[in-house]
This record gives sequence, structure tokens and C-alpha cells, in this order.
Amino acid sequence: MLLVIIFFFLFMLLGMPVVFAIAISGFLFFLQHPEIPITTPIQQPLSQTINFALLAIPLFITAGNMMNKTGITKRLIDLSVILVGHLRGGLAQVTCVLSALMGGVSGSAIADAAMEARMLGPEMIRRGLPKGYAAGALVYSSLEVPTIPPSIGLVLFGTIAQVSIGRLFAGGIVPGLLIMVYLMITVAITAKIRNFALLREKRPSAKEVATGFLKSIWAILFPIILLVGLRGGFFTPSEIGALCVVYAVLVGLLAYRELNFNNFVEALKSSVTDIGATMSLIAFSSIFSYGIVWERIPELISNFILGITNNPFVFLLILIVILLIAGSFIDATVLILMLTSIFFPIAIKLGVDPIHFGLIFVIACAVGNFTPPVGAAMYAVCTILDVSLEEYLKESWPFLVAIVIAIITIILFPGLVLFIPNLIFEK
Repeated sequence: MLLVIIFFFLFMLLGMPVVFAIAISGFLFFLQHPEIPITTPIQQPLSQTINFALLAIPLFITAGNMMNKTGITKRLIDLSVILVGHLRGGLAQVTCVLSALMGGVSGSAIADAAMEARMLGPEMIRRGLPKGYAAGALVYSSLEVPTIPPSIGLVLFGTIAQVSIGRLFAGGIVPGLLIMVYLMITVAITAKIRNFALLREKRPSAKEVATGFLKSIWAILFPIILLVGLRGGFFTPSEIGALCVVYAVLVGLLAYRELNFNNFVEALKSSVTDIGATMSLIAFSSIFSYGIVWERIPELISNFILGITNNPFVFLLILIVILLIAGSFIDATVLILMLTSIFFPIAIKLGVDPIHFGLIFVIACAVGNFTPPVGAAMYAVCTILDVSLEEYLKESWPFLVAIVIAIITIILFPGLVLFIPNLIFEK
């Protein structure tokens, strides 16, 4: 298995797309073990995708792309400006709130970061924010998206670990809002030190806030409908994904009337691309995972960690360090697919609540999207805003510190995660 891992990183360093790096390096394992039928690496990707729960992923992706074409995004920006435009930091504060609102729409940190960079980035720079600072605010605020439902990362984790996706969705609400608050505090402190301009001088009136909420009501109702449907037992995660697609189309056609045929086709094209990339990763990761299980690596790592500590908090802190380092080299989706089966049994053995662990695990995996050398969200935003990597790293470190503090807070206070799931769902 060591040879497989070496070739995987070698392929990544050579710039090979991650899905091919996984597939080819994973196939090398079977060449090393002739006793395993050669048909296995062909059967594994097919069997990996024959999972009803995974059907939710392409459906949520399609729903998100549809909702981005309905005019909801524009209305959410207006609402964010009304709510926090008067705070120090201007549009940097707006992007923190907008990402929390967009969590119920896009479900993808990379998609959210790229979209906000195109819509808010140039104006942030025009209003005097340094390019690297603007990029850092846009990138790190997108961590709220895979935390607040619907989250593709949580669907993946729930499917692999056999944990209630409904409870995971509910558990992500408070951590997502907590991350938003920590990032807003960071923006306020840094903006005051550097004397950034305000976006608007006066606090919003009650009428302005009410009007903004009414205009954005269809986006705000989206995660509520999702949780109510799951809690009431009316839908499975896959079925509610289909409902969300229908909901997005109806909002575009009847409520805002901005979804025309061309926008509909563009949303479908974007969905096909996003679904193809995501499902290819899920399929081919099974080849890699087969070797990990065959070599009993989960058992070896479990024994090693349990030999160091049996304290659940210490274990979670060790896990965060591992994931932050691994996330610098491997995409978040791949980490979830490869490492859930390794670390989840250890967490259960140590008495960590599955929902609490799932949120910490997914959030820590997602941070890798924001740091070099892989950092897909980081590269997307820096490319759009023409920001050098050096400038991004120099300006964005306060946001990384805020995220780490937020993760530690979530570790120390499990009730932040479990409060809403225990309130909505049966224990």
C-alpha cells in the first residue's frame, strides 16, 4: 500500500487530475496482489455508486444550480447588505453573511467562493480592500456553505458512516452560524485596525430588514422545507433532493420569473459537469479504499491512536491536525471518502457522538479547499481576482485563525452541534 500512496502523491505533484490519480494509483494495488480477481477494480466503482442515498448528491447539485439562475442570489446579496452593510469592513462583512444564506442554496464551498468572487470581489477591491484580504474573506466565508444544509460533504459522510443525514443537516446549522460570527468578528477587528470604509452609514430600519427578508423568503425557506420533510418522515434524503429541484424550478418560473429556457439549459450544463466530477471521485475512490481495508490500515491506525490516548477531546484535536495537514494535499471530497471508515470507528469506540464527530470531520476536511498546495476554492478566487498566492497567504491568515478557533469551540462544546438535532429528531 505504501507504493500506492507514493504514486498517488507523485501523480498529484505532476498535476494529474485527482480522479485519475486515485484510479491509477489504486489500480497498482491490485497488480501487487494477483490473488485478488482482476475484475475487482472494475466492479468496485460500479458497486460504489449503486447506493440510493448517494442519489441525493446530483439532485442537490442540480437544485443549487437552478436556484442560482432564479434571481435568488441577487436578492440574498441585497439582504446581506441591509443586515451588515453598516458594520466596519463593508463588503467583507456582507460576504460572511451571504455565505451563510447561500449554504441553503449551493451546498458547495467552491461554487459559492467562485460565484461571490465574481459578484462581490471587484467591488470589494474598488472600495479599498486589499486584493489578498478580499480573497481571504471570500474563500474562508465559503466554509459556512458545506456546514449549513444541504451539504454534499455531510451526505457523503452520512452515507459512508451510516449516520442519519437529517440529524447531520440539523447539526450543521449552529456551527455554520458560529463560523459566520467568528469571521465577522475577525473582519470587524482587522477593519478597525486598518480603517476600512463603511458600506453604508446608518443602521437598517425595521422596514428595510422586513422588506429584504420578504424578497429572499424563497431562499430562506429552502433549508427549512428540507429539514421539515426529513423530520416528518415524508421524504428520504434522495427524495427531498428531487423535491428541491422541483422547488427551484417553480421559484424561478412562478415566484421571481427569471428562469428562462437559456438559464435552464445553462443550469443543466453546469449540473452535468459538477455531477460528473463529484460522482467520478466517489466511484474511483472505492478502488483506493479497497486496498486500505485489505491492508487493515483502519485497524492499525485505530490501535496506534488508542495507544496514545483514550480521551475523546485529545483524539479530536489529533484528528484536526491530521486533516488540516492532509487537506493541504488532498481534496475535501476525497478525504471524506477515504478517511471516514478509518476514523469514525475510533470516534465511536471513544464515545464521541456520531453527529458531533461528523460535523467536526467534514468542516476540518473542507478547510483544505482554502490552503495551498491543492486549495481548489483558494485557486478559483485568486484566479478570478488576479491575486498572487503570496498576497493571499499574507492577508488571509487571520481568517484561518478564526476558523481554527471555531473548530476548537465546536469540539469543546458538543451541545452546539447536538442541540437542534435533539430538538427536532428523536434521540
